[in-house]
Amino acid sequence: MDVPGNLSLDDLKKAANAGEIDTVIVAGVDMQGRLIGKRFHVQNFLDSAWQETHCCNYLIATDMEMNTVQGYKSTSWAAGYGDYVMKADMATLRRIPWLEGTALVLCDLLDHHTHQDVPHSPRAILKRQVARANALGFDAMMATELEFYLFENSYEELRNCHQRTGQIRDLQAISAHNEDYQIFQTTKEEGVMRALRNGLYGAGIPVECSKGEADAGQEEINIRYSDALDTADNHVITKQATKEIAWANGHSVTFMAKYDHRRAGSSSHVHQSLWKKGKPAFQDAKGAHGMSDLMRHFLAGQLAHIQDITVFLAPYVNSYKRFTVGMFAPTKAVWSCDNRTAGFRVCGEGTKGIRVECRIGGADLNPYVAMAALLAAGLDGIERKLELEPELSGDLYQSAGTRPLPATLGEAAARMKASAMLNAAFGEDVIAHYHHAAMWEVSEHNRVVTDFELARLMERA
Repeated sequence: MDVPGNLSLDDLKKAANAGEIDTVIVAGVDMQGRLIGKRFHVQNFLDSAWQETHCCNYLIATDMEMNTVQGYKSTSWAAGYGDYVMKADMATLRRIPWLEGTALVLCDLLDHHTHQDVPHSPRAILKRQVARANALGFDAMMATELEFYLFENSYEELRNCHQRTGQIRDLQAISAHNEDYQIFQTTKEEGVMRALRNGLYGAGIPVECSKGEADAGQEEINIRYSDALDTADNHVITKQATKEIAWANGHSVTFMAKYDHRRAGSSSHVHQSLWKKGKPAFQDAKGAHGMSDLMRHFLAGQLAHIQDITVFLAPYVNSYKRFTVGMFAPTKAVWSCDNRTAGFRVCGEGTKGIRVECRIGGADLNPYVAMAALLAAGLDGIERKLELEPELSGDLYQSAGTRPLPATLGEAAARMKASAMLNAAFGEDVIAHYHHAAMWEVSEHNRVVTDFELARLMERA
């Protein structure tokens, strides 16, 4: 298991005294999986802020545009939008090499009065399910494969275009060709990708590799397997690093699940296993495919509840446009061994690295709530000893009578709200909070006239 961060408080004091670090970013995580917080002068952080600071409690009740969405139980204008405590998790303190003189620490969000975790904050949701696994004697180990598109355009160019025309036009992918595993194509992108790999490594994040993905300008970055909380922390820092390093080099990136209907979508596959006393609990050399009964129950739980938890893997209206036949995004919630047309793929057959890969999540997911939902579903399968359905093989896009994924965000949100498993695992107030967020996304999408509608209907309707 990797140790998060690469700085102790004493290390930070020495770096500050040497003039190496003058700024500390103190950051929580919002509902969209973005870093939120403040930049402190290092001396103020060392004097007091490392113990706690504060933020407005609307930060985990806003939409992508930072609108103060009404209707949340946890916070509102009527309640006055008070404070949450930002409590630094000092185990996550690290240098940020791509920002001059800067360190970063991740925070838990606490109730101002009780100093208990805010139950609907993403980090708290995952910590609760990790504790549940620990109570059963297991360590939850995970990894995410994060995909994104890299563009020639800068964010400033795109913003100016939007301000002039109301639209983002002329996106130019950094590559002209499908670059899946192509070394020559990715050589052209090393100005960003090398800086990203080295920056992450310097920040104490155990980066493994980057590669070209399945379309022009599409990239993938992979971080080493770790415990679930560390993996989620590494994921959000990696997204932040990718945007900041691309911006610093005059480029832009998107983690949209589907930025163009003609292009492959961007995923965030989640690899999962449980370990017990340092040994892989999913491995059984005598079991079919090397799978233990525990692994079979875990996977059965995820299959049983996948339609209920899809909203955490695909949180926006756009997310559902990624589920397209023939573009390596699944459309059926079934399992298979080493088969990329299945929603769940069993990898590492016959080895201690045997694991479940969930291929359903997009790059737009919030890793904390996505992994918490997957873990909750899997643990329910273990607790109830659910039987695993038969493996399917072949082209599963064409399989008939199999469990489909929800087709829309509205459908997925309804499944989440009605899920007895999720309400018990996360708490009814937490589920109500995220259901409200999903329905706001639906309502915002429904009220906006799109380019597609204008082009299709203006003359011909």
